[in-house]
Amino acid sequence: MICTFFGHSACYGLDKAVLRNAIENLIKQGVTEFLVGNHGQFDGMVFSCLQELSKDDPPISYSVVLAYLPARKQEYDIYQGHSFYPEGQEIGPAKFAVERRNRYMISVSDVCLCFINRKFGGAYKFARMANNRGLQVINLGSTAIEGNPRRVKKE
Repeated sequence: MICTFFGHSACYGLDKAVLRNAIENLIKQGVTEFLVGNHGQFDGMVFSCLQELSKDDPPISYSVVLAYLPARKQEYDIYQGHSFYPEGQEIGPAKFAVERRNRYMISVSDVCLCFINRKFGGAYKFARMANNRGLQVINLGSTAIEGNPRRVKKE
């Protein structure tokens, strides 16, 4: 199973231990692959947790899915071989690159772990899209993700 993540760029109030625990619970449920973006505080926290958890047993795989090709290789050296640029991502205007990347992550995932505290913005939009496409959506934030309510789960 594959999990993707969406959260506000500034994720005030999210404790890293809570995030790590939620990811550990997903691993116990059979999730073995994780996809995360690289924009904002939430993505950074997720990446850090995945780095730590990848050293544990059972092994997991994780990737940072890039919205843009790096102008310089060293821009993404931090990801240490754990990043990729989806095929076809370069097609279309650059201003929609993040949206294309997020749609890709939803299309290949089974679960969406998010941190949503308001009903506007990109994080909410894509968590709702994931929910409407039938992914299990787990929100660590305070806002209900509208859509198909039988699929929404709050940790």
